[in-house]
Amino acid sequence: MAQATPLLVLGEALVDEFHDGPVAGGAPFNVARSLAALGAPVRFVSRIGADDAAGRVVLDSAARFGLAVDDVQRDPQRATGRVSVHETAGGGHRFEIHADAAWDHLAPPAAVAPGLAYFGSLAQRHAVSRATMRAVLKAFDGPRLLDLNLRPGTDTPALAAESLMLADWVKINEDELDRLQAWFEPTLGGLMARFALHRLVLTRGDAGYALYGAHGQLLASGEGVAQPAFVDSVGAGDSFTAMLLAGLSLGRDLTATLALANRYAAMVCGVRGPLPADPTALAPWRAELHALASQA
Repeated sequence: MAQATPLLVLGEALVDEFHDGPVAGGAPFNVARSLAALGAPVRFVSRIGADDAAGRVVLDSAARFGLAVDDVQRDPQRATGRVSVHETAGGGHRFEIHADAAWDHLAPPAAVAPGLAYFGSLAQRHAVSRATMRAVLKAFDGPRLLDLNLRPGTDTPALAAESLMLADWVKINEDELDRLQAWFEPTLGGLMARFALHRLVLTRGDAGYALYGAHGQLLASGEGVAQPAFVDSVGAGDSFTAMLLAGLSLGRDLTATLALANRYAAMVCGVRGPLPADPTALAPWRAELHALASQA
């Protein structure tokens, strides 16, 4: 069996504050925890407060999911990131992301091995972390996947363009695709050509997903998966991304990996927050991933 490709995950680790208590979150942290639980080799680079309650929530969650924290930096001046989650009827949510957190001041990590890299746009909101991430990504040897979360404050055409130019793959939702096409190119093929993207993964909520090739051609798609016990959609997209990255790292069949990622995201919609409270709930998903056929 071929050796798994190392995964580098860059970005924020924080605490989502729901009305009924805090839950560890941040898209990169969600992805990294899933990857660890799924048995993919992941290195997570982030920054939290040196000693605060939110940071302890982050570290405790990392430990429960088996995620190493060697590259989680401790900031002696700034606090661990916090997000107030304002919930709406039907399981929707609005995020209030508090400013000047530890993850805004990410320092360069030690030497990075070749492999696959994941990064987002939110962690680039501050000049310090933005410069660190771009330096790492420009020098990175291997494909880079961008999860373009267009949140208030990081939803500018300039930041989107600069991030897309660093990426080989991009994962976006339908609203984000509409915005990118309005900003840059009206056609999917034109958008991918402009930024030299190899693959684009479009998540469509309960309508499923689609994978497009370098010229905008449809390569794979799947219908939505119903979640009868819907709780919230927090972290569903991150779970999809994590399963996709795990499959790429392990060399699993891409079409089968995407279908599994679709079901994994639906499962997360049935739990509070971005991941099940009990990591053992992910064991069947890990087994199913590792049982997939290898990519031809």
